[in-house]
Amino acid sequence: MNVLKQHARKQKATRFLLIVSSLLLGVTVIAQALLFVSIVDHIFLKGAQFEEVIPDLISLLFVLVARSALTYWNGRAGVKMASRVKEHFRSQLVSKFSKNPLQASMRGQSGHKVSTVMDAVDEIDGYFSQYIPQVIQTSIVPIMILVVVSMEHFYSGLIMMITAPFIPLFYIIIGIMTKKKSEEQLDKMAIFSGRFLDTLQGLTTLKLFGRARYQKELIEGSSLDFRDATMEVLKIAFVSSLMLELISMLSIGLIALEIGLRLVLFQSITFSTAFFVLILAPEFYLFLKNLGQAFHTGRGSAGAAQKISDVLNTEDHPVQWGNDSIQNQEEPPSIRLEGVHFSYEAEGFALKDINITLPPYSQTAIVGKSGSGKTTLLHVLAGLVPVSEGSILVDGHKRSELKEEEWFDQISYISQSPYLFSGTIADNIAVGKKEEVSREAIEKAAEKAGIAPLVKSLEHGYDTPVGEGGRGLSGGEKQRLAIARAFLKQPTIILFDEPTTGLDLQTEKILQTSIQELSQNATVITVAHRLHTIKHADQILYMEDGRVLEQGTHTNLIEANPHYRNMVRTQQGGMAT
Repeated sequence: MNVLKQHARKQKATRFLLIVSSLLLGVTVIAQALLFVSIVDHIFLKGAQFEEVIPDLISLLFVLVARSALTYWNGRAGVKMASRVKEHFRSQLVSKFSKNPLQASMRGQSGHKVSTVMDAVDEIDGYFSQYIPQVIQTSIVPIMILVVVSMEHFYSGLIMMITAPFIPLFYIIIGIMTKKKSEEQLDKMAIFSGRFLDTLQGLTTLKLFGRARYQKELIEGSSLDFRDATMEVLKIAFVSSLMLELISMLSIGLIALEIGLRLVLFQSITFSTAFFVLILAPEFYLFLKNLGQAFHTGRGSAGAAQKISDVLNTEDHPVQWGNDSIQNQEEPPSIRLEGVHFSYEAEGFALKDINITLPPYSQTAIVGKSGSGKTTLLHVLAGLVPVSEGSILVDGHKRSELKEEEWFDQISYISQSPYLFSGTIADNIAVGKKEEVSREAIEKAAEKAGIAPLVKSLEHGYDTPVGEGGRGLSGGEKQRLAIARAFLKQPTIILFDEPTTGLDLQTEKILQTSIQELSQNATVITVAHRLHTIKHADQILYMEDGRVLEQGTHTNLIEANPHYRNMVRTQQGGMAT
């Protein structure tokens, strides 16, 4: 709570106004009790006419309005104070996350950070909007009531002084438990938020690598942990409220018993005094009880403040994977598309009448102008989108008859910007296998992908943290990690969507070498535009407006397709081959 106390001390003007308003609130509480006693005494005991108590009724109405206004202003002042402090914390967090983008992005998940910036900061609201105003009120109003009651009837004041300490003693004990449970709740919520957002962003990757069910179980576990933590906090809150009510009612009962005995049995006090004390006693314990509830909220805010402090001052630690080995390679299937159609209804674009054959171990390049449907065809081949007409045959059987999991187990899809999850480099390579894998298998896959030298040069090696989406890594490094996943998975079908676009020549050369090695044991389909990437393909599919206009080898298309010839000539600087 030290951080919160420091910010509370800075709000000097607001605290001074809260003190003044609390003094006025104490006056209205006592005045309200006096007016009630006066009205009841005049009408029921002295038999006064209604007209005689009209001034008291008007005064009572004014006091009630004043008390409501002061209570509202106290709450509003607390909310404003909370708003200023939350703005300060959010500015600090955003500044930390944006001041050093590389380092900030490489640690933690976006969902975790959003949860801290939004939920954890919101959680400290109660400290300033409820706890601080209530502390000031309870430091003033109950003391004013105690002084007035003691002056009217000393023994009732003595009972108040003896019983009052039990309430703060109890809520201090409860508050210690609340802070710990609130910190646990915020931790669980941050874990749940981070995993959920990270999973949504990388859902396609998870499906392709057969990790969706595993990630679903992780999210479910995080959700249940958050639920259990929330229920623990609520349980403490309910027990706290019950005990505060019990102590308050017992204390009020003692005062009522003592007043009743003196009024009826001993007749040592007047009705007006007894009634006045009985009206003020619940008010006295009400403020103490409200402080107890506000203290519970304040301890929860302290847990949130600790969470924010941890984010501002500490770093995340990497997670390890288990053990296993790379499994043996299977035979690539033969794939045939017969009369395949697919359309995006919203965009109006469609693939039309696609008829192609992809033999096992073949290398197929898909070329064409931007917007011709190359990537869409790759998505259809991958099974990421369903066909609207026609059939995709795998070894003579309709792909729709295969289980989704069985199909995705056979393929790897490497796009221009492969998705990486928040975790370590080892974590991201190991996504390539559904089973747990050994560090040795991970390192072997990284060596084949040409990223091992880079990883070894890092301080934490394979335990180096990476932000989700691959923040902190270059485009080439992301591609090589994706290639490492493929080496670990050893798929029979590999789909590349212009994997070398935007890369420097050295990185492109490394990737091309890795792709060539992968293609020795798999069928490879590549969307590409660079001549040296496509000219050695077994077959080239030239696409335009959603159709495969020509298919054949590089030499065949040079002779038969003027559009392909022009594309090659452009890349060669105007010299056709």
